[in-house]
Amino acid sequence: MYTLTEVVSRKDRKAFLMLPVRLYKDVKEWIRPLDQSIENVFDPQKNAAFRDGVCIRWILKNERKQVIGRVAAFIDYGSANHNEQPTGGLGFFECENDQLAANMLFDACKNWLMSKGMQAMDGPINFGERNSWWGLLVEGYDIEPTFEMYYHFPYYRQLFEAYGFQNYINQYTYHRYIDTGGLAPVIYRKAERIFQDPSYTFEHIRKKHIDKYIEDFKAVYNQTWTGFTGNKTMTTEIVRGMFETMKPIMDERLIWFAYHNGRPVGLFVNIPDLNQAVKHLNGKFGKWAQLKLMYHLKVRKSVKKIIGVIFGVIPEYHGKGLEGGMVLKFAREAAYRKDCPYTEMELNWIGDFNPVMMKMVERIGGRTYKTHVTYRFLFDRSKPLIRPAKVNMTLPDRQAGQPGIAADKGPDIPASPADTAGPTLPAPPPETTETAKTAETTGETAQ
Repeated sequence: MYTLTEVVSRKDRKAFLMLPVRLYKDVKEWIRPLDQSIENVFDPQKNAAFRDGVCIRWILKNERKQVIGRVAAFIDYGSANHNEQPTGGLGFFECENDQLAANMLFDACKNWLMSKGMQAMDGPINFGERNSWWGLLVEGYDIEPTFEMYYHFPYYRQLFEAYGFQNYINQYTYHRYIDTGGLAPVIYRKAERIFQDPSYTFEHIRKKHIDKYIEDFKAVYNQTWTGFTGNKTMTTEIVRGMFETMKPIMDERLIWFAYHNGRPVGLFVNIPDLNQAVKHLNGKFGKWAQLKLMYHLKVRKSVKKIIGVIFGVIPEYHGKGLEGGMVLKFAREAAYRKDCPYTEMELNWIGDFNPVMMKMVERIGGRTYKTHVTYRFLFDRSKPLIRPAKVNMTLPDRQAGQPGIAADKGPDIPASPADTAGPTLPAPPPETTETAKTAETTGETAQ
């Protein structure tokens, strides 16, 4: 009744891209991703995961030759064995509300992964780093997705769980409006105390000194996150590639560093949510689409939301108030200024394995308003699922009865210039008001 086809031809690739366009055509919250963002995942020249990984994808057709489902399966050999058992992944799943069709797609992934020695599969995830395309949306269907994050129908949860997938990680997205309220008193108290100590300083990134901040980022990252499973040591080349990719949409006021006697000890990185502009591009990124993007970014200032990408302090400085210091500096010198175009922020990918970071985000006024789930399916159905251990980092100067503050591992920072914490877009045309206005005056649409 149904036919499974491996995606190989140009026609198949187009069918893979167009299925969600048909499925979500009446869902106002859904934003069509850039076709290029999807295709880059499956391009060995663009996705560094192919250096130590393999991937396959399929489309599923009914008896009328209509595409009713799609999925990809993959293995990152660099991380597959960092689990209780060798674990592969599946992602980019889309399907009509048909359990039989979903089961055929899941079976294809399972059988392919088993043939390559895997004993479990996680999904829906990314063939790459965790900062993009990770987790099944289970709460927050009335909210638009941020750039390169999944949006799903509510019935997808039933399709996964009926097959036998189990909840492995809850990924919370926190939201807060950019206003002057919401910060817990302990944040103010610790921040103001550290502001009185001249050995501590805070500054936002400046593009003209980008080489300095590349080294500062590398120093903080390697002392803060490298110890977490799956995170790799950052090199200057990797960070430079990441910053170069972010540069076209980088807002200097959104990226902050903390220093002690000139030594970088903390960072707070935010980027504009490009989806607020991408939703006007109909999935395309040709010449006129690039002009429209710059028009929405620079002229109309359509992007009102920012995304918290990474936030942390090296371990020996935990509990000194640096987290609050960076938040307050960002608020007072950027977010609260009248010329700041942003009105809200999201802090993505805060796992339920890190309750101390959840508490920290709540202290700065965040509230959960979306939840994604990373599901796991064990091929040996008699084997129990072991969920990740809780991060339980406490601080020496915590208040009685309160948990300590610690940095979440958050999304994995890229392991190569091709895998960026920012958007994976080609460089847009020169960032001038005249260029951006062209998109408005020509009347062209993104095709």
